[in-house]
Amino acid sequence: MKLIDFDGLFDEKLTQYMEENKNKYTEKQWEDVIPRVYKKFGDTYVSKVKCTPKEYYAKMTDEELVQTLEAHLQSDVPAPEFLCAEIESRGAVETLTPMLLGEDVQAAAYALNLIGDDTRAFEAYFTILEKDLADEEVQSDVVEIFKLHADEVKTRAYENYEKGVAKEYMLEILSRVKVGEERIYAALLSAFESGENVPMHASYLAAYGDERALSHLLDKIEDTTIGFVEFQELKYAIEALGGEYDEPRDFTDDKDYLAVEAATSRLAKATETGELKS
Repeated sequence: MKLIDFDGLFDEKLTQYMEENKNKYTEKQWEDVIPRVYKKFGDTYVSKVKCTPKEYYAKMTDEELVQTLEAHLQSDVPAPEFLCAEIESRGAVETLTPMLLGEDVQAAAYALNLIGDDTRAFEAYFTILEKDLADEEVQSDVVEIFKLHADEVKTRAYENYEKGVAKEYMLEILSRVKVGEERIYAALLSAFESGENVPMHASYLAAYGDERALSHLLDKIEDTTIGFVEFQELKYAIEALGGEYDEPRDFTDDKDYLAVEAATSRLAKATETGELKS
C-alpha cells in the first residue's frame, strides 16, 4: 500500500508560509496559527492525489481507512489527523475492533482513542480487562471510560469481581456507580478492610460516597502504625464523606513524608531564587 505523507507535504507548505510571514507573528502566536493553517490544508487541493487531503480519505471504505491507518503505524510515515478524523466520524467500531484486540499496543491505543465511549465497543473493552489484553495504559484508559458509564456496566463488573477477574479494575469501576447497591458497598468495604492497598481502597470508598464507610475509615486512621501516604488518603476519604479528623500525627521518620517535604523545600527555594517562573 502506497502511503501519502500529508504531514510531510504540510511541513513543506508551512516552512514556506512561515518564511513569508516571519515578522507577522510572535512565537506564542504561531502556536495558535499553525493548527489553523493545518486545518485549512485539509481543504487544499494537492496535485499529487488530485484532491484535498480530506477528500482523499472520504473516498475510502471503512476497511480501507483502517488498513491505511495500520499501514501508517507500521511504517515511518506519520498518520495524518485527517485520516484519524475521517475514521472517527464514521463510527467504524466493528472495523476497528480487530485492531483494538490485536497484539500491537500502539494500534490498540489508536483504536481505543478513535472509538472512545461508543457502547458498541464495551464487549471488546471488557475482553481487554478480563483476558488481560493490551498494556496497562490501554487497560487504564478502558477503566476510565467504564467509570463514566459505571451504572451501565455495573452488573458485568460485579460478576467479574465475584469471579476474581481483574478485581482491582472492577472495584475501581464499581466505585463510580451512582445508583448504589448493598452488594457493591459491601465489596468496596471488604476490599478496604482486607488491609491491602489501603490508600487506593479508601479512595474507592470516598468516590462511592456511602457515609456508612466513615466509621471504618476513622477506625483505620487511628492506627498509629500507618504511613504518611495511607494517612493522607484516609484523611481525604473521611473529608470527602463529610467527616473530619484533626488529631496531630508525627511522620518525621516516614520516608514518603520526608520525600514530600524535600520536594516542597526545593520548590520553595526555586521560587524564591527566581529559578521557577509562573
